[in-house]
Amino acid sequence: MVDSCLSFVSIYGSFLRRSLSAAGLSSQTIDIDGDTTVHFWGPSAATSKPPLVLIHGFGPHGVWQWRPQISFFAREFDVYIPDLLFFGDSFTKCSDRSEVFQAASVAKLLEKLRISRYSVVGTSYGGFVGYRMAAMWPERVEKVVIASSGVNMRRSDNSELLKRAKMENIEDFMLPSTAGQMRTLIGLAVFRRPYIPDFFLNDFINKLYSENRKEKLELLKGLTLGQDDTDQTISPLPQEVLIVWGEHDQIFLLEKAIELHKLLGERAKLQIIKKTSHVPQLEQAGQFNNIVKDFLNGLS
Repeated sequence: MVDSCLSFVSIYGSFLRRSLSAAGLSSQTIDIDGDTTVHFWGPSAATSKPPLVLIHGFGPHGVWQWRPQISFFAREFDVYIPDLLFFGDSFTKCSDRSEVFQAASVAKLLEKLRISRYSVVGTSYGGFVGYRMAAMWPERVEKVVIASSGVNMRRSDNSELLKRAKMENIEDFMLPSTAGQMRTLIGLAVFRRPYIPDFFLNDFINKLYSENRKEKLELLKGLTLGQDDTDQTISPLPQEVLIVWGEHDQIFLLEKAIELHKLLGERAKLQIIKKTSHVPQLEQAGQFNNIVKDFLNGLS
């Protein structure tokens, strides 16, 4: 195990916290009810800027997945980056593990903060949560960005993903516990596949993937979307929707984005970013940021 003083994850985590503070955000924790506590990064007090909620996917908690977006969007928006339940310092005593419960928890957090109207950007699993928020609270959610998120997935898509990963079960792929498994996940998640030594991958697993493993496995099993081989659970949203996808996404293939665009109706737009896979917000951050910013500002 890499000693904490030599840990890249620990060092980079310190850099992230300084970046967040420089953007005017602070680490905060709120008990949204008697059973559930949500940690988030956000402004100490709301301003006149429009609120923007960034919802992370599976893997490292919130700020790790949104680093290039934090300072960029904080200039024009009040940015809120919650840790979903069982990621980072968010947790619940409730037994519900669905993305619907995650959506309700984020909505309760924003209600506690007295934020009545906001836009949502969700990546991967966070897109599932964002979709549910938009569907359940159309009076609160103004605009929706669904990035690299196959909310229209079918049960058979997991089988196809495992074939591409050459793995036997989805848990080992989504929650890697060995350097080899982590290398497979990264290999499908990014367009350019760098060599990463085992000691770094093990550090990443120990610091960011080991906590709450049991509960995260339950979250995978608790998904209500994608549990059969039809798309009947997906319906158009009343909001304007932007779908952003990596051209070479190997986790949710580009065909899912094209299908989702059709399912979400005439108020949905699709933007495809070249030379990216599952994390276009990290691989082509500048292009991703400008696409989302123009959409939020009504320029696209």
